[in-house]
Order: sequence, then structure tokens, then C-alpha cells
Amino acid sequence: MHTVEKVSFREALQLVESAISEAEKLNKHIAICVTGTEGELISFVRMDQAAPASALIAQNKAYTASRDRKSTKEMGKFMNEMNRPPAFWGDLGITGFGGGVPVVVKGKVIGGIGISGLSESEDERIAIAAIKAVYSEKP
Repeated sequence: MHTVEKVSFREALQLVESAISEAEKLNKHIAICVTGTEGELISFVRMDQAAPASALIAQNKAYTASRDRKSTKEMGKFMNEMNRPPAFWGDLGITGFGGGVPVVVKGKVIGGIGISGLSESEDERIAIAAIKAVYSEKP
């Protein structure tokens, strides 16, 4: 039997809370999605007043980061440099908008987090801050 290490639901909730805290410091509203290793949804929240479109974008960012094991910013750069649109992957969930980051623990991707609602760089900064807040104290 194969055991898969992935973000637990409790860790997903902590990631969401950490991201919300970062957004509230800026007095902004975002959508946050946390996925497991294969892009499956574990946790999702769209803050009050966050743009409706940010909901699906955050989910696609988390999905892409976990499935492709790299940030969506890196994916976007690759798409542009290689002239490959998201449709190249044959998967409607793949995106190149920055703000999706794989959750890596001990060198292994255990999930992804996607943030949407601000600039791509700010979305990514919040995603990274949430990961650090939840996993920095763990061995």
C-alpha cells in the first residue's frame, strides 16, 4: 500500500486563517484555497467583499501549484517563454497567474495554496507567509 503525505484539514484551516490575517493587515479581501497533492480541494474561503471571480482563480492557482509542483508564477513565465497557453495542458484548471504556491515540507510537495483578489505579487506574498506561519515551527 502507498501512503500519501498531504496537507491535513487542520493545517489547511491554519493556512486559511494565516492568509486571512495577512489580508486583514492590509484591509483587503481575498479568496484562499488549499489543495492536496493531486489538486483535490481541502479548504476554501472567499472573504466578504472579495471579488466573485477570485473564488475560481484561487482554486485554479492552488490546483496548479500542487499538480505541477511549482508556483503559478513560474508556470506563467514558462507559458510565456515557451508560447504555450494553459490549453496546452488539456486541463482547464491550469493557470499561469501568480499567487499559487506549492506547500513543501522536508523537500516534498504536500499540497498547494492559492490566493486571489490582489496583485499577483501580493497574492504570492500572502501564500508564502501563510505557509511559513503554519510550517516554520515543525521539524
